[in-house]
Amino acid sequence: MNVHNPSRLRLGVNIDHVATIRNARGGMHPDPARAAQIVAQAGGDGITVHLREDRRHIRDEDLFRVFEATGLPINLEMAATDEMLEIALRHAPHAACIVPERREERTTEGGLDAAGQHNRLAPIVARLTDAGIRVSLFIAPEPRQIEAAMKLGAPVVEFHTGEYAHAEGEQVQLELRRIVDMAALAAKNGIEPHAGHGLTYDNVQPIAAIPQLAELNIGHYLIGEAIFCGLDVSVKKMRALMDEVR
Repeated sequence: MNVHNPSRLRLGVNIDHVATIRNARGGMHPDPARAAQIVAQAGGDGITVHLREDRRHIRDEDLFRVFEATGLPINLEMAATDEMLEIALRHAPHAACIVPERREERTTEGGLDAAGQHNRLAPIVARLTDAGIRVSLFIAPEPRQIEAAMKLGAPVVEFHTGEYAHAEGEQVQLELRRIVDMAALAAKNGIEPHAGHGLTYDNVQPIAAIPQLAELNIGHYLIGEAIFCGLDVSVKKMRALMDEVR
């Protein structure tokens, strides 16, 4: 595992949509494991994969191959189900980020209701933690969700930045302020805050400048840009934009 400067904002790259392109036609190309290697060479700090119930992009056999392909920490996004818990325990990733999941959605819309699902989440968080897997909760930037993360004993929260990314006009600053305030609240209470969803070259810097944030997870946009410029170039450009404000 790479040793990182603790003051450096980490970039986790979600490679799910490499598998989405592959699955459109079947076969093995493009290969998510190769994407993981390119991310490592381009300055990424971690690899994120989301094994969904319907296996629409990353598949079970991809997990082992991606884990073997790179020395970067693996962040497994997972629904709070018994099936996904068993898979996480079997593969033992560096981190597991618990996300909401509805089969009909195209992507993860909104944060996990950690406050409303405490009893369901508590045993899952406990088992992952006991296995040495760092647990993250993908939540909206709201005080009640941070309080829920504290009660669950989750060491990390990842703020859903979709509302910020899709905001227009004056709403942009309002959404940014929510994330700024909640990152400070999380850090004050001993929780490491991360952020992700909908981040692009155009909107990443105000988020990256938030001093308490330790990691950004970005996927769809970087894979989309990679079609035009290559994955190494797209990752390096995002890395440079993040470093510019930190």
